[in-house]
Amino acid sequence: MCGIVGWISFERDLRREGAVLRAMTATMTLRGPDAEGVWLDEHVGLGHRRLAVIDLETGAQPMSVEHDGRTLVTVTYSGEIYNYRELRDELRGLGHDFRTTSDTEVLLHAYLEWGEGFAERLNGMYAFGLWDAREQSLLLVRDRMGIKPLYYRAMTDGVVFASEPKGVLAHPQVPAVVDSDGLRELLSFVKTPGTAVFRDLREVRPGEIVRVDRAGLRTHHYWRLSAREHTDDLGTTVRTVRELLDDIVERQLIADVPLCVLLSGGLDSSAITALAQKALRAGSGGPVRSFAVDFPGQTEKFQADAMRDTPDAPFVHDVAEHVLSEHTDIMLDPAALMDPLYRSGVLDAADVPVFGGDIFTSLYLLFRAVRERSTVALSGESADEVFGGYRWFHVPEIVNADTFPWLAAVRLMGGNRENEGILAPDLMKQLDLPGYQDAAYRSALTEVEHLDGVSGQERRMREVCYLHLTRFVQILLDRKDRMSMAHGLEVRVPFCDHRLVEYVYNTPWSMKTFDGYEKSLLRAATADVLPRSVVERRKSPYPSTQDPAYDQTLRERVQTMLADRDAPLRPLLNEKAVRAPGDDMFGGRMRMELALNLNEWLTRHPVSLRLG
Repeated sequence: MCGIVGWISFERDLRREGAVLRAMTATMTLRGPDAEGVWLDEHVGLGHRRLAVIDLETGAQPMSVEHDGRTLVTVTYSGEIYNYRELRDELRGLGHDFRTTSDTEVLLHAYLEWGEGFAERLNGMYAFGLWDAREQSLLLVRDRMGIKPLYYRAMTDGVVFASEPKGVLAHPQVPAVVDSDGLRELLSFVKTPGTAVFRDLREVRPGEIVRVDRAGLRTHHYWRLSAREHTDDLGTTVRTVRELLDDIVERQLIADVPLCVLLSGGLDSSAITALAQKALRAGSGGPVRSFAVDFPGQTEKFQADAMRDTPDAPFVHDVAEHVLSEHTDIMLDPAALMDPLYRSGVLDAADVPVFGGDIFTSLYLLFRAVRERSTVALSGESADEVFGGYRWFHVPEIVNADTFPWLAAVRLMGGNRENEGILAPDLMKQLDLPGYQDAAYRSALTEVEHLDGVSGQERRMREVCYLHLTRFVQILLDRKDRMSMAHGLEVRVPFCDHRLVEYVYNTPWSMKTFDGYEKSLLRAATADVLPRSVVERRKSPYPSTQDPAYDQTLRERVQTMLADRDAPLRPLLNEKAVRAPGDDMFGGRMRMELALNLNEWLTRHPVSLRLG
């Protein structure tokens, strides 16, 4: 995993712009702590910061393929191609020679052999910019599920791109402007594909190729989530899910650096941990190393809430003992969650304000601790979106609400309607977040393919699953990527393998819930490798601190901000709403977190708000 940047300009000589490319590349240092590379030609500049995972000696980037002393293609690439060995063997059979053992070189030769159709052959998580010197064209390509980020800004004579917004904003001709649409996207909690918070900045959509040449910029999808008839019976479906998971996990264990799994004690991460241990043992490796996050006293003082019935630690330890993993608990001090240094680190990594209680900072600290012991981690992220695991999938009032289900869930649980309560009423009227969310929702529904003759609950649940797999999961993958790559930790997401996603997406909802519980197919497919306690456990999200001192510190920080006449957010605030009581995740804590993050963003980052 790495950080990439690039600049294409057809009207200037970029061989003289090394300083700009180096400045852009420097913004990716945390993503790639191991090495730096910059490649310049007349109309193209590519930058790369490397996190070395495969082929540590000869996998440096940007990487080119040359013929008779002439450069054919060059790439700056971030990610992993899990089927690169099979592709390399196939390409060798077609006459290609390789000088490295890296997946990057396989990518280049795949393009030379199959052209733009090469993307359809890739299995992995990736984002890259590929320059074809013969055609004087650039391809920006992103993996099917959008695991790895890729942003770009069209220029009058080309394009600027990077793994993160900060890389694009480091270009001297790209101002950091946020207009009304950007603020709507930031506050709406809908993650509109292709849209970014900063004006004129775009995000390459999952499964999309952006082509840039002298004729301009064009986009097309090489993959979409589509509807297909599912003909397998239940037993065959369960076996197929297991076979896919076995293959996926085995592929994603390939690395030339220390690797581990992130274990929460839930069904998803426990299944990955158990299957990883099984695969490692079969290959005479192992044991698998597992890491879990916890807070002092969380188990003993745990209080059930609307989302969490039980603490994680007992289930984590059941799994570790059951599979015989080499396990470590990462204990986080709740006081560290409010440390200004770490909170600033979260904001710097995310580029925009985040809200979600203490979870972002907790993940940031967890990944920092894991990175001290490992370079690659496997995660159970995205299983809920694939298999229908969230509790709101099973609440008719939420499922049938005429909006995004997660927004309906927050409102049903008593949360602040759209997080807009902290801003001044006149500004909220101008932004019209309900209208923005409604338009985004209806646009998303137009993308959903339906099979003939399917109606009622099955039809609606296909829509609900589609919304989660194309919108909600992007929020979580973004969070995972930014918080992990801030420490140079590569987090792999087995449940986002497109083969599994396609297969499970097209299984009927009645089959996904055949045993009366959430994630029935995943439970049935992995029950034989899990302890009974985990098989029977209900869905529980990532843990949040229950230490009352955390909320008290939040209140004190908010009071300090409100007392500061120079606080940049004050003119935009609805102070009464910010001061309103509420300690729950979707009430007072969310409002206070958002206010503090917005204010720090406007204070520390060169952001220009243009809301007229």
